[in-house]
Amino acid sequence: MTKSGMPRWGFLLIALVAVGALAAAWRGLGSHKPKAGPPPAVPVTIAPVEKADFPVYLSGLGTVQGFNTVQVRTRVDGEITQIVFKEGQFVKEGDLLAQIDPRPFQAALDAAKAKKVQDEASLNNANLDLARSTKLGEFATRQTVDTQRAQVAQLTAQIAGDQAAIDNAQTQLDYASIRAPIAGVTGIRMVDVGNIVTAAAQTAIVSIAQVEPISVIFTAPEQQLPAIAAAMKRGPLKVIAYTTDGRKQLSEGVLALLNNQVDSTSGTIRLKATFDNKDHALWPGLSVSTRLLVETVKDATVVPEDAVQHGPDGLFAFVVGEGSKAVVRPIKVRETGNGKSLIASGLAPGEEVVTRGQYRVQAGSLLATKVAGSGDSEPKAD
Repeated sequence: MTKSGMPRWGFLLIALVAVGALAAAWRGLGSHKPKAGPPPAVPVTIAPVEKADFPVYLSGLGTVQGFNTVQVRTRVDGEITQIVFKEGQFVKEGDLLAQIDPRPFQAALDAAKAKKVQDEASLNNANLDLARSTKLGEFATRQTVDTQRAQVAQLTAQIAGDQAAIDNAQTQLDYASIRAPIAGVTGIRMVDVGNIVTAAAQTAIVSIAQVEPISVIFTAPEQQLPAIAAAMKRGPLKVIAYTTDGRKQLSEGVLALLNNQVDSTSGTIRLKATFDNKDHALWPGLSVSTRLLVETVKDATVVPEDAVQHGPDGLFAFVVGEGSKAVVRPIKVRETGNGKSLIASGLAPGEEVVTRGQYRVQAGSLLATKVAGSGDSEPKAD
């Protein structure tokens, strides 16, 4: 009996009833726990597998060179009296660049012309003497006639020599006016007015580089030589020049030359492309990246490059399968370029592949798809 008057077994009975009620309530709550549902759809961007022409390019690095580059030097000795061009100026073929003091050459020309006039007068007199001797007939000795004929022939040859001297003096005078041998852009001037220049000196007055058209020298691996040679037989090959980071296109041209030998030390072959360069986007000495179009595959199976994934067993792509579930598809890629991949096997035109969001996708994942290029619209699950 407790102090309250209640028997001990009464307290035990009340405690047992309370414990039972709590257990029943706990079981009731546990029976209403929510059941686990299917995992949410994975948001991804997709693109269709297309059938299109695929250009196959060979990438390389090259250097721009003037189509022609000339170091302009003097061909006669003398003092520079005038510089006509400005550094960096575009000049035409035949434009005057510099002037050497012409007076010594003009004097030599005048002397050669005077000598010819003198000899022509002597020839006229000799012809008159020959005519007189011939008219005398038997009264003139044969020796006299022969001597007069020889004199005429000698003076005739001497006049021909005088004309050659005139031509040479005229050439030397012309050389005193230094003119542009080609059209192009001038470089830094190497000689100033007042300097004495000589034909034997190695220093050029200025260099001229032809930039319209212009050339790019670049290399390709020797393994590509057969493909390039075969493509050249089919017609001119397009070459595109880009900035060295490959982001900006500078100009389009054509392949002009496949070098006649392979560089055995580097295992590469040198190629030369020609560009019209009307906008002067290319400049001598500029480094560029090049892309040589060797083939265009007709009706090829093409996907965005981002769809191609690398796995332990090789390349694969996630294909949108039945019920918008992801299917892992092993693929083979023949070529890649311009953000596209040419599929050799594993995909067919009309299928849809995942291009973004693959890091959360597994085989069988439910996909909430958004078509590439459709803006910010919400992905949807079919």
